[in-house]
Amino acid sequence: MTDDQSAKRPVPTMRDIARAAAVSQSTVSRVLSGAPTAVPIAPETRERVLRTARELGYRPNPLARGLRGASTNLIGAVVRDFSDPFFAGAIEALVVESMSHGYNVVLGHAPPRTGAEAIPLTTVLETRHTDAVVLLGDMQEYPELLADLRASLVPVVALWPGTSPREFPTVDADDRAGIRAGLNHLVALGHERIAFVNAELPNEYRVREQAYLEFMRERFGAVPEGYAERCPSNLAGGDAALRRLMDRPDPPTAVAVSTDVVAVGVLHAAHSLGVTVPGRLSVVGFDDILISAHTVPALTTVRMPIAEIVAHAVEFAVRPARREPSEADLSIEVFEPELVVRDSTAPPPVI
Repeated sequence: MTDDQSAKRPVPTMRDIARAAAVSQSTVSRVLSGAPTAVPIAPETRERVLRTARELGYRPNPLARGLRGASTNLIGAVVRDFSDPFFAGAIEALVVESMSHGYNVVLGHAPPRTGAEAIPLTTVLETRHTDAVVLLGDMQEYPELLADLRASLVPVVALWPGTSPREFPTVDADDRAGIRAGLNHLVALGHERIAFVNAELPNEYRVREQAYLEFMRERFGAVPEGYAERCPSNLAGGDAALRRLMDRPDPPTAVAVSTDVVAVGVLHAAHSLGVTVPGRLSVVGFDDILISAHTVPALTTVRMPIAEIVAHAVEFAVRPARREPSEADLSIEVFEPELVVRDSTAPPPVI
């Protein structure tokens, strides 16, 4: 026997897990497959089996199990935009939550469309069989993909669907409440000249901008002309939008921004222009992506409840039995964001 052969560890089996966890092999099979059981499995037993499987390094064969029609312990995640830091955080949360249920995640990318080409589900997930599909982001521009999902026999859950029709169980955040929380914070500090920078998202999703316009009309009677800016959803877009705002004869003392990515561009432009934050200009973002706590100054922002949203979606997705659609199945769960106050906001300058 060669050194390489002797160094190889035996591949753990369900029998090995059953022996180590002191349960029957059938119990291991039911726990790992997520199959429904006539007799409930105790939570502590399920956790012991999953923990033992992880410790032994057990890896099921997804392809073979999928061909048999059995559970593959895979969740397919179709992501609108891999380049967006927000979705990077959402994917990480999805992987962690799925693994806690004994599932792995297969990532599929819905690439930007360059024409009228159709994008079927089999292309996005590369023909992988999965036990459920989670959609992250607005998929309205992919009608063939959505048609395939409607015909799917596995659960489908939509997260942050934007303008997409609500035809699957949906988990989202209350964007209007989040924007109003940020604006109320600025008003409480004494700001009245509050501008808004809206990152243009797919299919003209502008709920956050509409929330700003409604708030300003309610509180101040009108929106100052030119105070509602739109820009590409990137750093350069935020930079250019703030330069336009600060070039006005009546520049704002505060800016609310529809995404943290664009807010970072706003902070960069302020620094380049010599506009101190928060001394001369307060800035509020939205999403609370990882970098938000590490900008200079640290960004006050509205925290998207990613962990709660993902946990709810995974819990629905991994239910063992696919039921006929019902009112409960097609429900929309909405979570409220939370304002996180950091260093980028302060009372307006005294003029």
